[in-house]
Amino acid sequence: MREQVIGQKVGNRSGLGNHRRSSAATQRPLRRESGAAALVARLRAILGYVPAFLKLVLAIVVGILIFAGYRAAASASFFQVRKVEVQGTSRVSADEVQALVRKEVEKTGVWKADLKGMNARLERQPWIRTAVVSRVLPDGIRVRITERVPRAVVRTASGRFRWIDDDAVLLGEMLPTDQIPPFFLRGLNEEDPEGAVAENRERVAKFLELQRDWDAAGLSERVSEVNLIDVRDIRAQLAGDDSHIEIRLGSKDQGKRLKEALEVLDAQKQSGRGALISYIDLSQSKRAIFGMTSGAHATAGAQAANMIPESTSGTSTDLDTTVAASRASVSDAAARKTEIKAKKDRSERSSTKKTDKTKKPDSHR
Repeated sequence: MREQVIGQKVGNRSGLGNHRRSSAATQRPLRRESGAAALVARLRAILGYVPAFLKLVLAIVVGILIFAGYRAAASASFFQVRKVEVQGTSRVSADEVQALVRKEVEKTGVWKADLKGMNARLERQPWIRTAVVSRVLPDGIRVRITERVPRAVVRTASGRFRWIDDDAVLLGEMLPTDQIPPFFLRGLNEEDPEGAVAENRERVAKFLELQRDWDAAGLSERVSEVNLIDVRDIRAQLAGDDSHIEIRLGSKDQGKRLKEALEVLDAQKQSGRGALISYIDLSQSKRAIFGMTSGAHATAGAQAANMIPESTSGTSTDLDTTVAASRASVSDAAARKTEIKAKKDRSERSSTKKTDKTKKPDSHR
């Protein structure tokens, strides 16, 4: 009797083989984490077992190490200043700015330089309006300067002439090479310049306004300086041969009043009385009063009519009438000059004719 051997069935394509392949596909090894991420994970795990007190101590130690490293870096020769760049200087000496910065940074180095302190010290210089100091690591400092713009010349109480800007800050002295302004300013508060900043700025603004108006009217050349101690009682000192005369203009219409005062003065100079006038007061608009060197006062109308009393203090006259009379006086004087010149010309012509008559017989011979 034969024994029947039953062989083991081999799986087909969809059987055991596929099962093995699917198992192999699903059981892939996990990717290993990067070194940095693993290190962070380990540190977190370790710190999880460290008490809070030890964490605080560790943070303090790390801070001390960082601070020590900072001080070492700041004091290293690597950060010692070697270059100072200065920009925007015209009147300010770039060499002086560089010397000041080097002195400030010499001990601290560029890294630890006190930039705000240097800004403040530079802005105390007369011609420097603003200063911006910045580091240029590792060994440089940059300084950007904005200078003050000179706007007028003020005559100080000591008699010195100094430039000032719009903020009424006293700058350097006026040099012989500087362009001389039409006239000067007088009356800044020098005793308390910090407390009177607003007042001094108002004086400078008023001065610039007068300068523009008088330049446009062609009056600036006849003025030497303007007294602005009180902006409600502005006074102009004349220039040249009239430097002894003060024009009191009041608080408004200074351009119109100055023009009228000069017209009246010119009329009086034609009559020979200009040298006796010490001031002309037009501060009351419609009233013009002359002050004489003898101490007497006279109204402009009386002088225009050639009737100057020895003392007429307190009298007044309409300014329009005064100006008209003064212009008429000037016209009369001009007419007299023209008449005299015409007589002189006629006299010269007659003398020339006589000379010709005497020469004719000689030439005939």
